[in-house]
Amino acid sequence: MKDLTNIKFWLFDLDNTLYDGATKVFDQVDKKMSKFISDKLNVNLEEARKIQKNYFQEYNTTLNGMIKNHKIDADEFLEFVHDVDLSFLGKDKDLEDEIKKLDGKKIIFTNGSRAHALNVTKRIGIDKLFDGIFDIRDCEFIPKPSKEPYKKLVENYKIEPQYCIFFEDIARNLKPAYELGMKTVWIKNNEPWAAKYSDSEFINYKTDNLAKFLKEINELQQTWKNN
Repeated sequence: MKDLTNIKFWLFDLDNTLYDGATKVFDQVDKKMSKFISDKLNVNLEEARKIQKNYFQEYNTTLNGMIKNHKIDADEFLEFVHDVDLSFLGKDKDLEDEIKKLDGKKIIFTNGSRAHALNVTKRIGIDKLFDGIFDIRDCEFIPKPSKEPYKKLVENYKIEPQYCIFFEDIARNLKPAYELGMKTVWIKNNEPWAAKYSDSEFINYKTDNLAKFLKEINELQQTWKNN
């Protein structure tokens, strides 16, 4: 991990990255996407589920597929699918402590909405720790892993990719970051669609505990500064 001593830009995906995927928060979002499609397209939930997953594979997000094929209102979709129960998400003191210690600019980079990111991070207790949230609206509804939002993010926040690290649970979303010169960390996710490409060369590190990984970097950087 010696190549991480000079990191000063910290990018974090949101869902299943800043909180444990075992909490199944995104499962609620997933089900609400099926319900939205079912209602909008007047199909049963089984058919809606097929459409949802086909769009995810073809267009990188279900929302992108619905916009391109059905001209839906993106804001209506985002508000509906992110209206989920977060009451069981508790404060993550370990994660809070380590993010506080990170030296540099900290940004959330999500295919979801800003409102959802704020709701989740408030529940975890880390909402005051970030310098920005770059959401799907900021991406002009072009989702990860398309290259455009990464380039726009870098430009907007004046990120120097060679000093940047990106944490993400969907392996394929790390490729554009790697190609820009960033370090990449895959937050382990056992879902097949998330784990696909997880053994690729564009992934520098893997972890199943974000707070622990950040602690190791913080300790490494502190040791490097003291020498």
